[in-house]
Amino acid sequence: MAIIEQKVPALGESITEVTVGSWTKKTGDSVKIDEVIGVLESDKASFDITAEKDGILEIVAEAGSTLPIGAVLCKINTNATSQTQTQTKTANLENKTQPAQAATGKVVEMLVKPLGESITEVTLGSWTKKDGDFVRMDEVLAEIESDKATFELTAEATGILRIVAQAGSTLKIGDLICRIEATETATSNASQPATETAKSSDTESYAKGHPSPSAAKILAEKGIDPKDVEGTGVGGRITKEDALKAEKKDSQIPATKQETKPETSQVVQVAGERNQRKEKMTSLRKTIAKRLVSVKNETAMLTTFNEVNMKPIMDLRAKYKDKFKEKHGIGLGFMSIFSKACAIALMEFPIINAQVDGDYIVYNDFVDISVAVSTDKGLVVPVVRNVEQMSFAEIEKAIASLAAKAREGKLTIPEMTGGTFTITNGGIFGSMMSTPIINAPQSAILGMHNIVERPMAVNGEVKILPMMYVALSYDHRIIDGRDSVSFLVRVKQLLEEPERMLLEV
Repeated sequence: MAIIEQKVPALGESITEVTVGSWTKKTGDSVKIDEVIGVLESDKASFDITAEKDGILEIVAEAGSTLPIGAVLCKINTNATSQTQTQTKTANLENKTQPAQAATGKVVEMLVKPLGESITEVTLGSWTKKDGDFVRMDEVLAEIESDKATFELTAEATGILRIVAQAGSTLKIGDLICRIEATETATSNASQPATETAKSSDTESYAKGHPSPSAAKILAEKGIDPKDVEGTGVGGRITKEDALKAEKKDSQIPATKQETKPETSQVVQVAGERNQRKEKMTSLRKTIAKRLVSVKNETAMLTTFNEVNMKPIMDLRAKYKDKFKEKHGIGLGFMSIFSKACAIALMEFPIINAQVDGDYIVYNDFVDISVAVSTDKGLVVPVVRNVEQMSFAEIEKAIASLAAKAREGKLTIPEMTGGTFTITNGGIFGSMMSTPIINAPQSAILGMHNIVERPMAVNGEVKILPMMYVALSYDHRIIDGRDSVSFLVRVKQLLEEPERMLLEV
């Protein structure tokens, strides 16, 4: 028998562990080489697990497990064939009329498994089975949620379920969730032929109109009641595809009705609808929130402002944009000019490009700029490396490539790892002024804003100029006001006189 082990691959120097998001195949399923069989997640990205060989799958790491690099995810029996599964199913069908054997006396206790060093407690979601129900090995019983991921709780044995922890309970690692009174023979209706007369009322009553965990999440995000969705899965179960296709109806959000109460002088009549809805935060949003609060609490963050006359840059772009695109195959934007100006200034003020590491300051002799990109799933910051050595065209191509990958959800861990300085452009959304939050462990971030024509005094005359406010948020623990202000003034000088970047003066 040839069995291969699939392990967690190396994903970058800063990534030491990942979470198994979900499996698209079950133990015993036949898989083909390069077929997607599951998803791995980190706090920065998700990527597919693909089968390395043809064969029969055996899952080792359950969904929700947190694993170090090199840990075994699953095994594939390359000698086994789907014929084995067919024979097993045939045997089950032949024995369907035999009475179920008595319980073996073995009781399997299911505990909250360790999910990583930083996870100390979890919340138990809704149960898909009731106390006393018959469950099969690997059948989904409930959802468990942490501050980083949501994963399925699957049965560790075949038998009768005895629920211990109720839905909504907060549990610590090692706490008892439920018990399963193991039996020798599974007596599930799933082993019976798929005919109308063979369906049991219990299976139909549970499956019909009941969403799978992934479908329940999608419906909750859309604000759709599962009762209004027709399931196409086994027994009428609502699948993920059903949830994705479901559309919200106006009738699904009924107007808030005032309860009939005795007439009193204190009753306030309000015209119109006053609806509310509650949506659970995604894992990415919770991670972003946790990190932002951590930065505010752990750094001495301060922001300094300045304004930039954008006319020289806009004139430069207008004059050469066509020739630039013709030669380099990409347009000349503001981001490459700002990135280059910041790279030059960072080399002149290395403390802005440094990081705090305990009692030490780490200075970087290179400039890796993280560019904030807004996506449907949240904000990501891919990194453009060695900007100080790049031309404007190289910077534009690098930013365009990373931004496209970000919006398609194809960024890799190495592409989002590191970075010594961040640039964020709130101006594209209309922001006039803001105080950006530092992207830890970096020590500074530059915020760009929208361009507004304003009257400015120039050599004793009033002129209408396109002006932009720029903001530099910095960690005051290592960066003094003199360095931060001087850095921003230097950036302003390079932007208002772009020829200085070419002449290096």
